[in-house]
Order: sequence, then C-alpha cells, then structure tokens
Amino acid sequence: MNVIGQILLASWALFLEAAPYLFLGLLVAGLMYLFLSPQAIVKHLHRGRVSSVFKAALLGIPLPLCSCGVLPAAASLRKQGANKGATAAFLISTPESGVDSVAITYALLDPLMTLIRPLAAFITAFAAGIMENFFGWDESEKGLLPVVDLKCRVDACCDGQNCPPEEHKKHHTLPEKLWKGIRYGFFDLYRELSGWILVGFLVAGVITLWLPQDLTGKYLGGGFLTMLVMLAAGIPTYICATASTPVAAALILKGVSPGAALVFLLAGPATNVTSLTVLTQVLGKRGVVIYLGSIAIFAVLFGLATDWLYSFLGISLQTKLATSASELLPDWLHLALALLLAILMFTFFVRTIAAFVRARIAATPQQQN
Repeated sequence: MNVIGQILLASWALFLEAAPYLFLGLLVAGLMYLFLSPQAIVKHLHRGRVSSVFKAALLGIPLPLCSCGVLPAAASLRKQGANKGATAAFLISTPESGVDSVAITYALLDPLMTLIRPLAAFITAFAAGIMENFFGWDESEKGLLPVVDLKCRVDACCDGQNCPPEEHKKHHTLPEKLWKGIRYGFFDLYRELSGWILVGFLVAGVITLWLPQDLTGKYLGGGFLTMLVMLAAGIPTYICATASTPVAAALILKGVSPGAALVFLLAGPATNVTSLTVLTQVLGKRGVVIYLGSIAIFAVLFGLATDWLYSFLGISLQTKLATSASELLPDWLHLALALLLAILMFTFFVRTIAAFVRARIAATPQQQN
C-alpha cells in the first residue's frame, strides 16, 4: 500500500473512533446556538472586576468557537459593554474548550483529560481576566451599558425591539427551533470546522505513521523543557480545539507526555499569529501581553501538574490509548456516524470548489474587458 493510503487509513481509524462524540458535540453546539446566545447574557459581563470575569470564563467553556471565530464574538461583547477582563476571559476559555472538543477528548483520550482540559481553560481565562481588570481597570467602563441583541435566531422574523420577546415566543414551535439548531450544528458550524477537522486527522495520521517513537519518548516525554517546546509549537499555530485533539492523541501514542499534549491543546486553539492584530484592537497592547503571558504560564503549569497527576495515579495514557477499544458504543454506530459526517464533509468541499469555479468564470469576462 502506498504512503498516502496508509495515512488515510490511520486518519480514518481515528475519525471512526471519534465520530459519535463529534456528532454529539455538533448536536449540542447547534442547540446551544439557538437557546444560549452570548449577546443575550452580555449584561452580566460589564460590572465587577471579578464577577464579570468569572461569568465570561464560564460562558466560554461550552461555546464551539475557534481562535478566529471567537474574535468577532468577543469584539461584539466589548462594544456592547463587556469590560476588558471579561473580554479577555471569553477570548481564552472559548477557543480552548467547547462541547464538541470535550466530546472528542473523551473519545480519543480519557475521562481524566476530559475533565482537566476545560478546567485548565477556565482557570487560565479567569486568571487572565482578573489581571486585566486589576492592572488595567478603567472606572469609565462602569458606565457602559450592554446592548442585548434579541433578533430572532430562527429566521430573523423579529428584531427584538418592534416585536417584544413575549410576542416572539409565539412565532415558532419547538420542532422549528430544534430543526434550526440541528441545521446550524451540522451544516453551518460543521462546514466552518470541517476543513480544520480534516487537517487535524490527516496530521494525526502522519504522526502515527512517521514520527519516530524513540525520538518523541526521549525528548518530549515530560519536564519543563518539553512544555516549552510544545508551547512554542502551539502559540503560532492556527488549529481549532476539535482538530487539535486527534493530533494530541497521536503525539501521546508516540511517547509525548499527557502534560505536554495538554500544553498543545491549550496554546494551539487559543492563539495564532494572524489574530494578534485584532486582539490588539480589542484589548490593547498591554491586554495582549497579559493574554499571551497567561496562556503561556498556565499552560506550562497545568502541563507539569497533569504529568504529576497521571504519575501519582499510576495511569499510563500511552498504554491506555494503544490498548483501548470502543466498548461503550457498537461498531456499527461508529461506522454509520463516521460515514454520515464524512459525506457531509465531502459535500461541503464540493460546494466550496463549485462556488470558487463559478466565481472565477463570472470574473473572467470582467478581467478581459
């Protein structure tokens, strides 16, 4: 079998394992989009140096937004009255976690890492927000009033002003709302994430086949320097939380310590070089320094603590992943959901390519003129 075929098979094996949990994550994310709007609770994010940060960090944990997708949401929160600390907390906790990434972490890693990952994201976000508010608090922010967006998320039938929320509740049935949430999760959100998810599983396949286990076990098996290496690899990289999980699983199978993999899971989704300009506009230069410094410091600390915890509990995550099998769900369900998600992904790519070709054809006569 050629090399490409081997990579595809290794990637498919990981995707097959993760499919039911990815499916569940997309379903919950779609329902959250409809029933839990960040704009609707922004009123809690503009008062208090501590309470607003706590709420923003907690709000960001389940939301399925990547490091670029979270930027417009955070900018909107800031414009609508959220203070800088709450905005910074939201910017960190949201891309580092999410219901989709938590589900796939459980599928590809283990329950302990599934708990550690969102906990680390929350504490990192909370600490960064607190530092931002105590070192850069502006008393004038107390006067900012939130502007809550009450526009209908089903079909934009109401703007929330001319149509009161009490009246709008009568416009759509529960099945209509559920269907809209499902469409968002499996069509809108999955279309945005599918490219990165594909890249994540392909990279995991490459790591599984080509990365020498002796090399990673020797140089990335744990310790402070290992955490710094993974931090340096994660900070400039753009990869969403869901797509980073199969990469982390492949690295652990090759001998990378759980703590080092956690550093990558925290730093990779929360930062990338392309977002720094926007972050500077939203938080200011000092805010960006606090943002990046908090991620770096807490990622390393949690990485070291995670390695200690696995050692203390006597758990070898590498051995566990190498010998684990899908016991909770039947094989046919894994296969059916993997095929469904793969078909959706292929459909998205075909439509994207077709739209690109049509745009090029439409632009050709104009270029000739």
